[in-house]
Amino acid sequence: MASAFSGVLQLTDLDDYIGPSQNCPGLRMMLEQCSCCQKGECIKPVKVEKKPGKAAAKIRIEADGSYFQINQDGAAQKLEKAKITLNDCLACSGCITSAESVLITQQSHEELCKTLALNKTAAPSEQKLVVVSVSPQSRASLAARCKMGVVETAKKLTAFFKSLGVHYVFDTTFSRNFSLLEGQEEFVKRFLRQAEDKKALPMLASACPGWICYAEKTHGSFIIPYISTTKSPQQVMGSLVKEYFAQQQHFPPDQVYHVTVMPCYDKKLEASRPDFFNQEYQTRDVDCVITTGEVLKLLEEEGVSLADVEPAPLDSMFSSAAEEELTSHSGGGSGGYLEHIYKHAAKELFGIQVDTIRYKPLKNKDFQEVTLERDGVVLLHFALAYGFRNIQNLVQKLKRGKCPYHYVEVMACPSGCLNGGGQIKPAGEGSKDQLQQVERLYESLKPEIPGKNPAVKELYEQWLGGAGSEKAAQALHTGYHPVEKTSTGFNIKW
Repeated sequence: MASAFSGVLQLTDLDDYIGPSQNCPGLRMMLEQCSCCQKGECIKPVKVEKKPGKAAAKIRIEADGSYFQINQDGAAQKLEKAKITLNDCLACSGCITSAESVLITQQSHEELCKTLALNKTAAPSEQKLVVVSVSPQSRASLAARCKMGVVETAKKLTAFFKSLGVHYVFDTTFSRNFSLLEGQEEFVKRFLRQAEDKKALPMLASACPGWICYAEKTHGSFIIPYISTTKSPQQVMGSLVKEYFAQQQHFPPDQVYHVTVMPCYDKKLEASRPDFFNQEYQTRDVDCVITTGEVLKLLEEEGVSLADVEPAPLDSMFSSAAEEELTSHSGGGSGGYLEHIYKHAAKELFGIQVDTIRYKPLKNKDFQEVTLERDGVVLLHFALAYGFRNIQNLVQKLKRGKCPYHYVEVMACPSGCLNGGGQIKPAGEGSKDQLQQVERLYESLKPEIPGKNPAVKELYEQWLGGAGSEKAAQALHTGYHPVEKTSTGFNIKW
């Protein structure tokens, strides 16, 4: 650090200092642009103008993170910490543009309530079909908070939303089937063309919008070719609801209001991408994203305890199913991308059946790898990298041409999506215990194999015209774009 910022300590390992309540990847990106942070409370470095005959002030940092300015007479003056809120984060154009921040502010539980209120007074022809899609990570977080099972939580949450005027409540585990299947096939194609395409591998997961935002705006055209084009479960669900389900219900896409409940604030940013906007009908695939914490706030504002709500049957996208059955996917709380793609590639490329995956932890628990070998030869080398500390190390390996992996499951939040910034956090201590409880609840459901789901097979044929079709490419894949940062006071390299 330049000597002008005398006495300020540079902290480089954010994961050791940012508490779990500050896991919003956008906020983490902002903090990484600051020179010094402690648990989400940052002292922005201020240039010290030296006065003639006077030395620069000295700063002492205590073990608890407190800062003291040491005056010339030896007296210590405690300095206040500047708190960085989500609003501060969203105002930083080093992470997102002002236009994006406006779109994000339009996504909240208040906006959902406004739409539901308008539906009650509008003429039938002007009313919207309101659909809520709930992520399994959010459901597990609510179940842990309310001390209930995940199926019970899902049924009570369905009843609560419908009491407000929502018409259908779906589970995004269903749309994740498509993300996993498309990711599997994309990897096999990339692996087979790696000889002629030097940027075909490693393939980097694309379901995390915090990571995508960082990649597009920090590494741009260098990193984009490596990123999987498969849409996230949220955006696949957006295509399902606005195209297939809307058609089945005889509604045009712009007359369907689609809300998702997500464990991550950056999902609001993902939903706002122009790639997911229908120009013909002037509507987004996902109109509004609310976090798990916002659902809890909505319950509190309505004066409702979820535990006291009478359960309702779970909705299915298919009329042939009386009630949806909740399932999950094996491979961890971030979706199991590594596990599903690894097993599929082992079978498809090398004829090897893999039943159990053994992870090898590296420098920390959020960076692990798995290797498939035959006769001492490495056939597949996969890794998972969670948190920006590990993501930055991964990118540096790529830039030096020393990345050994064929595929990396990349997630911006330490511990992955179950620990997302939008999840419900404990009021006091015990965040680690609560995360473990959320993990147990998340894994309590029966895992399913995406390719064996009959409803998924039916949609591939009836809605998409078969796997690999032009319609499937349009509905299930997307693209990325390098974004040049604007020069503001927030992104000055101190």
